[in-house]
Amino acid sequence: MTIAAALAERIAGVRYDDLPAPALHWAKVAILDTVGCTLAGSTEPCARIADRVISGGASCGPSLIFGTERRATPLDAALINGTASHALDYDDVSNTLGGHPSAPILPALFALAEARNADGRALLTAFVTGFETETRIARGVNFHHYEKGWHPTATLGVFGATAACCHLLGMPPDRIAVALGLAASLASGVKANFGTMTKPLHVGHASRNGLLAALLADDGFTGNPGAFEHKQGFLLVFNGAGNFNPDAILRDWGSPWDIENPGVGIKQYPCCGSTHPAVDAMLTLVREHDLTPAAVARVDSWTHPRRLMHTNRPDPNSELDAKFSVQYCLARALADRRVVLEHFEGDAYRAPAIRALLPRIHAAPIPEATMNTSEHFGATVQVTLTDGRVLSQTVRRAVGRGSDDPLPTELVEAKFIDCATRVLPPGTARGLLTLLRGLDGVADINSVTQAMQPQTALAAE
Repeated sequence: MTIAAALAERIAGVRYDDLPAPALHWAKVAILDTVGCTLAGSTEPCARIADRVISGGASCGPSLIFGTERRATPLDAALINGTASHALDYDDVSNTLGGHPSAPILPALFALAEARNADGRALLTAFVTGFETETRIARGVNFHHYEKGWHPTATLGVFGATAACCHLLGMPPDRIAVALGLAASLASGVKANFGTMTKPLHVGHASRNGLLAALLADDGFTGNPGAFEHKQGFLLVFNGAGNFNPDAILRDWGSPWDIENPGVGIKQYPCCGSTHPAVDAMLTLVREHDLTPAAVARVDSWTHPRRLMHTNRPDPNSELDAKFSVQYCLARALADRRVVLEHFEGDAYRAPAIRALLPRIHAAPIPEATMNTSEHFGATVQVTLTDGRVLSQTVRRAVGRGSDDPLPTELVEAKFIDCATRVLPPGTARGLLTLLRGLDGVADINSVTQAMQPQTALAAE
């Protein structure tokens, strides 16, 4: 049996009633967080450009373009909303995936669910299935896949989107295996484009392609179910001989569900997750010692080299570049005692007070770090004061990085309201939060997306 066929049997076999309560809880948390991030991201330039180019401002189809009153075909909505979902780099993360698990899945799933009038339970079940699929494949290819330069959110997320959409469509295993084979040819995204609009486009592309693979296979399109293990297939082409473990892809499916353990990570700050442990460390020092920029002579930050590779940006030259600059994020944490959306908007990265701080902030890899480890989420920040004192703080993992140290519910919900109210009135945002918290009781997903339409919501306030 091929890898795709074995995965397809598992995908087709997932049932809502068999899912444990913690998996469903975390699915609802992830969906709430992703919807909020997508609504906020819908106003970003990358999402607006994608919308203009793809939809041309027209309204034609069953699927909502988030943050607007307009609708599009499911494929177009998946691409536009997928780009918006990752525009702010504020969406959830997965330690297993080495990326963002929900953003490539949910835009496709919402667009398809609207077109098919699916209920909340069907969407939840499909989402957990897609999450499990992409993270199981990740177990077989990471972290070589990540370090080689692929963007796993896209290159692996496309399989999550495919599996989720196949499940929602109720496809049989043989057709699901074909869809996964199709997705192997639709996987793309390199980390060279981090810090530009192309990074969120990776996610929109993966979401659309996952839905496309499912729809084509459902209608009889052909593809190779052996596309993973083929001598010119996904595993050998993307990772190379000796750099993957196919057994790890199929082992322990749902035991436990990956969304439950190690779990989904909810971001507390709207910047690259690789900067978060250093930000946590800096904010702890700032609060405990009442630090101000004037009192600081030098800041040293040490993170794992796997994480520093794309965050060592001492002189960020755009708002997107700033999201990937550990130096900029630490400067904001020191100067503002918080790191928030406004710090990555417009010309905020050019603020004179922050530019003056940047030369004092130095980033380096943890000297004793090894690459063959799954514990690569920590950081140490050392602050040398002008009076000669040296303060230090180490964080093993950022708060919210997984289910063992979750972001408190009140912070998750406050983040959602902050994001959603960028396009929705406050009362409507709170109502949408309630709907999403009770997603398993929703009879038709269209009732959820109708509650996201800005003008309709404003008229109802």
